[in-house]
Amino acid sequence: MKKRTKRVYFHAAIFMLVGTLVGCAGNKDEKSIEETTSEMNINSSVKEATGKTDGSPSKKEAASKTDESSSSSESKQSDKADKDDVSSEKAVDENSDSISSGNSNSKVSQKEDQKILSDYTSKQIEYARIWLQLGPNQEIEELNVRHISAGELVNIYDDTSASYPKDVVTLEGSRSVDGSVTYSSNGNGTINVYDVPSHWPSSAQVDKGFMKNYTEDIIQNTKLVHVDLGEDKKIIELINIMKIH
Repeated sequence: MKKRTKRVYFHAAIFMLVGTLVGCAGNKDEKSIEETTSEMNINSSVKEATGKTDGSPSKKEAASKTDESSSSSESKQSDKADKDDVSSEKAVDENSDSISSGNSNSKVSQKEDQKILSDYTSKQIEYARIWLQLGPNQEIEELNVRHISAGELVNIYDDTSASYPKDVVTLEGSRSVDGSVTYSSNGNGTINVYDVPSHWPSSAQVDKGFMKNYTEDIIQNTKLVHVDLGEDKKIIELINIMKIH
């Protein structure tokens, strides 16, 4: 009986010892697992912290680079716009200079022309301009200028002719083929041109009263003409062959 009781105690003691050992081992394993897990968490935190600092760029860095890129692009566009503005202003200045130069040359030319014609009287210039504009023949050897006073007969060869109501001027060449121009000046750049023929028929060739009616028609139907300025060179050439009677 005592032997059985001892065996029971012995076995119980063994089971308790084994249980204790197993429990200790389990606690060590759990502790080891907890320590391992803690170390892993720490390492993970360190890596994350390191990655944010030394690894790929953070959001702030990315945003900074984006701002720098945008600023650089805007700067280039601004520089290009400035260059375009400078080019445009330069083109405008060149055009303005060209226009100013053209106007200046035109004024100089006008002054030179005025200086050239200033050597002649206004009447000489007037006669030459009118012949240059209305003269039947421009290839003349001389330009004769005749003044006819108001009241004189239109046809000096016929006493029945009508008379001029105002002073007139007759321009004609040295030959009958050169033709003639008879006019009165209005003093404003216009003249009244009389359609006076170069040749008159004799009284024997026409009916009685014909010449009176014919010359009256000439007086009443003058033509208003605006006198052109003409070319100075040709005007001077005509003045040089002009004879005023």
